[in-house]
Amino acid sequence: MKKASIGILVVAVGVFVATKVWLRPANAAPPADTFQAPYDPTNMTHFQKPDPAELRKKLTHEQYAVTQEAATERPFENAFWDSHAPGIYVDIVSGEPLFSSLDKFDSGCGWPSFSKPVNDQKVVEHTDTSFGMERTEVRSKTADSHLGHVFDDGPGPTHLRYCINSASLRFIPVEKMAAEGYGDLLPPFIKAGLYKPTAASTNAPAGN
Repeated sequence: MKKASIGILVVAVGVFVATKVWLRPANAAPPADTFQAPYDPTNMTHFQKPDPAELRKKLTHEQYAVTQEAATERPFENAFWDSHAPGIYVDIVSGEPLFSSLDKFDSGCGWPSFSKPVNDQKVVEHTDTSFGMERTEVRSKTADSHLGHVFDDGPGPTHLRYCINSASLRFIPVEKMAAEGYGDLLPPFIKAGLYKPTAASTNAPAGN
């Protein structure tokens, strides 16, 4: 009887650990004070990732669990799974741009899905054999944040589906991209007719 009780306790603890990030109320919106990492596109090679104690203060419980502990948020109950607003998605820890709404599609999986990253050099892939499965984990290169997984069942031309946790991302609306230092990523949005360029719409030095 004692062994059975211990077994039940172990299972219960395992379930709690595996789903701890799911304790957030369903459909909760991102907090108003969501951490905004400063972004300097000319100085990312010198980015210093905050230590765990500092990150716990800056990130929500869910953001920390996902990016630092490889947890997974609930499908269909996260911030960006059905968002269609134009803009870019950046690493919540470093601010580095990772994905664009121009490459976002509805995969029906309940998480934000993208056909490709903004730049292949900004993400790294690792083999993930957890939970008895073999998957390809996706992490941000600069901050080493766990983002999600990539699968080969996406649309053309890449046929890839980057299945990403909303908690690992911060969304920058297209109209705020230039002001926040992401003006160099505006041309595709301009070409798509989603943004009208102005004199201050790029990060290029004056006179160039």
